[in-house]
Amino acid sequence: MSGSVFRNYIANHWVDGNQGSIANISPANVKDVIGHYAQADRAQAEAAIIAAQQGQQEWQKSGLEQRYAVLMAIGDELIARKDEIGEILAREEGKTLAEGIGETYRSGQFFHYYAAEVLRQMGETADSVRVGIEIETRREPVGVVAIITPWNFPIATGAWKIAPALAFGNAIVWKPANQVPASAWALTEIISRQNLPAGTFNLVMGPGSEVGDALIHSRAINALTFTGSLETGRKVAAATAVNLVKCQLEMGSKNALIVLDDADLENAVECAVGGAYGGTGQKCTASSRLIVTEGIHDRFVAAMIERMKKLVVGHPLKKGVHIGAVADSDQMQQNLKYLELAQQEGAHLAYGGAVLQEETEGYYMQPALFTGTSNAMTINREEAFAPIACIIKVKNYDEALATLNDTNFGLTGGICTQSLRYASDFKRNAKVGCVMVNLPTAGTDYHVPFGGRKDSSFGPREQGTYAKEFYTVVKTSYIRA
Repeated sequence: MSGSVFRNYIANHWVDGNQGSIANISPANVKDVIGHYAQADRAQAEAAIIAAQQGQQEWQKSGLEQRYAVLMAIGDELIARKDEIGEILAREEGKTLAEGIGETYRSGQFFHYYAAEVLRQMGETADSVRVGIEIETRREPVGVVAIITPWNFPIATGAWKIAPALAFGNAIVWKPANQVPASAWALTEIISRQNLPAGTFNLVMGPGSEVGDALIHSRAINALTFTGSLETGRKVAAATAVNLVKCQLEMGSKNALIVLDDADLENAVECAVGGAYGGTGQKCTASSRLIVTEGIHDRFVAAMIERMKKLVVGHPLKKGVHIGAVADSDQMQQNLKYLELAQQEGAHLAYGGAVLQEETEGYYMQPALFTGTSNAMTINREEAFAPIACIIKVKNYDEALATLNDTNFGLTGGICTQSLRYASDFKRNAKVGCVMVNLPTAGTDYHVPFGGRKDSSFGPREQGTYAKEFYTVVKTSYIRA
């Protein structure tokens, strides 16, 4: 596999990249070259858009059962090949094999869910205020959808955007993150064997400066959905606004988990560890702020450290490993920068943070826990995207809620408590898009809406039935009998 060149997919053809190819190197073993992946340029991105325009005209006319069959087949194959593709994902992104398999399985579930949604597309009727006139409303495809996905959930994020786009009759130009092309290529290969008109689905791997820039500035696309950093998201929003292109953004976060005095300590620790360190902390839903009331603070810190001592860091394909590799050298250097900055600002490194040497040369880091932090510290204001969590000690629930909301982000937020009053108040007053009660902040379902508030999200929600708000447009018809 390491000697192969995996090509882009444009207008139902596998094509070489005009900019050659790049090596896909595992962060868990820098000697593990997963493959070489084609690099498109601006011209190829534009060719893919033209192909999508043509393909969409045919796909929107397809019968519901054809769409249903296509999405079901993709989902079936993803689930059947979850071990194989999950291993590829673990190698290229660094997450554990269990996480890679789980992500692949979940990706198949997205396609199954939207296959069912194909058969649920119903319009509405109404009487006009004018006698003798009837009204119908229906949803139609938005058209050509550009999809730009990140490296941390390379196949799942693609799946939850691609599946509804196809279900509602749209065509796609997909640009995955350049760090993780293998899982995107694997999904594309599955899609390429389905009954889709030429140009309906296109994979354009390449640098953001060429491919991404062409997509966000194109007047020929009808909608663009992006998941990535806040800084890039703002650029995407500005560029698409000029051409009045429909835009959906999922960006940064600084999620918090509140632990109240009455919390079940064991469950609170499990919620904190799973939420903060799962996926090497490289999740937009990770709980990097742990807001703990003073009555339980000391016991919680002690229990956290004891639990963290049991976490095994290592090669993601090894049995018994809980935390795999950091995504790449740049991410590792950023992690170390935040560790140093936190200590410079007065935080106490209570546990972890060491760079680890494993049997294979890669990017391994011990999960870190800071105590004595305040919400004003940089480590609690900026998204580190790292296996780093900071404990913020507060007096009571009111201070905890105010601290949780004191951020420009608002994706997920959690609380551990046995009080129905506090849980109910939290659900209403946490300024986030997803609320978790006695659960980790990371972990969402595919059949309900996902998204945040403030700088975390922009545009319609993703997933569930709410996806139709982005992938369709509403048409109102007036009929005189």
